[in-house]
Amino acid sequence: MTISTHMASILRHPEQGYVLVAGLGVSGVSIARFLKSKGLDVVATDSNPSRTDKVKELEDLGIRCEIGSHRAGTFENAALIVTSPGIPLDMEYFNRARARGVVVTGELDLFSVFLKQPLVAVTGTNGKTTVTTLISEMLKASGLEVFTGGNIGTPLVDYLTSDTKAHVVVAELSSFQLDAAVDFIPDVGVLLNIAEDHLDRYKDFNAYADSKWSLFSNQSHSCVAVVNAGINNLDVRSNHLSSRIMTFGPEGEGGGYSATVGTQAVTLTTETGDYCLDLSSARLKGAHNRENLAAAALATLAAGGTIAGIEAVVAGFSGLPHRTRYVATVDGAEYYNDSKGTNPHAVMGALKGFDRVVLIIGGRSKQTDFTCLIPLVKERVKAIIALGEAKEEIGAALRGAAPITMVNSMAEAVTTARGISEAGDIVLLSPGCASFDMYTSYGHRGNDFTDLVNGLDPQD
Repeated sequence: MTISTHMASILRHPEQGYVLVAGLGVSGVSIARFLKSKGLDVVATDSNPSRTDKVKELEDLGIRCEIGSHRAGTFENAALIVTSPGIPLDMEYFNRARARGVVVTGELDLFSVFLKQPLVAVTGTNGKTTVTTLISEMLKASGLEVFTGGNIGTPLVDYLTSDTKAHVVVAELSSFQLDAAVDFIPDVGVLLNIAEDHLDRYKDFNAYADSKWSLFSNQSHSCVAVVNAGINNLDVRSNHLSSRIMTFGPEGEGGGYSATVGTQAVTLTTETGDYCLDLSSARLKGAHNRENLAAAALATLAAGGTIAGIEAVVAGFSGLPHRTRYVATVDGAEYYNDSKGTNPHAVMGALKGFDRVVLIIGGRSKQTDFTCLIPLVKERVKAIIALGEAKEEIGAALRGAAPITMVNSMAEAVTTARGISEAGDIVLLSPGCASFDMYTSYGHRGNDFTDLVNGLDPQD
């Protein structure tokens, strides 16, 4: 039985039992509300005792809540479990429920059951939020109504309960969201890149790569897969896809559509001819952003957008907060916030855009390999300032590549960077790690860095 069939059965026969929502973060609360709006009996659980702020809101809707701990019976007796992406799928309570025949799914399958509009879904290790935003803006500039959600911040099920009537839904998806999906089928799927990340959650890199490639698992010949031509094993992986493949990169080539990325332009090859997107005046800089623009352009065309809409966004898009964003110039040194760079591959992309860098790096490790940074650090980094739980790990990995200073706080990192940097230097916060050792999110971390930099008084 598919998830769609199972959900349809529960909707027709709610007497089968309650639907359990596991995890009451932003998406979990939205899922619980949505399921209740469909007339279902809903129970919500979260082992985090701090989630009590959600209880009154949900209980006022008739949703029973269990906060602070999990109860095995609550999982084992559910008719269906819908989990939040932050909870590992091999959690003991899920396994016990599956042993009793309970289906465990996530937001994507639930969303797919009710969505009527075409869906563009974007995943990858880095660049997801940038490309999701670019596609949304390009489609809007093409005259289409767009809803944007998913890992970018707005739960997808919010669209199902909103008054918004979109022509296209554009979703940013994490590997954790994809792991819980069984029947999910995007009309257009975009895979930007795959690099080491979240190895604290996956048994190895191949398992993480499998998660990313699962975006295309259920696509048919009528669907489109936009894939980076430089991804390892592309030929082998693509042989297992049924969708129409479009590639982007320096050697982009594909069935009917492709995007070839140059230093000043992207050439879009379509069934009706070639189009050259001039990037010479684009405000997004760096090789990784040229690839992001190429991927977004292909996905936009596949979803019904226009060349004119694409060109309008290329000219005006200046990037996102916490993604290699200029903060200020202090004593001639420029400070940049790349707090969203939460893995070494993202740090590499940021470093490629600068020379003479004072790099602030560190946070909570994801068990990734920082030694991949050594060549770029030797070439472009003047000094390293390491902080957070991973600072000793980073220090060991990068020892000898550049001078390293260990600090205990972001305030100390900014003060140290100010003392090291000179006019013409770049002070770059690109942590290569999760933020949760010191902050609630990468945005919280980036805002702290920005505030501290803006609080520096230029020297006379």
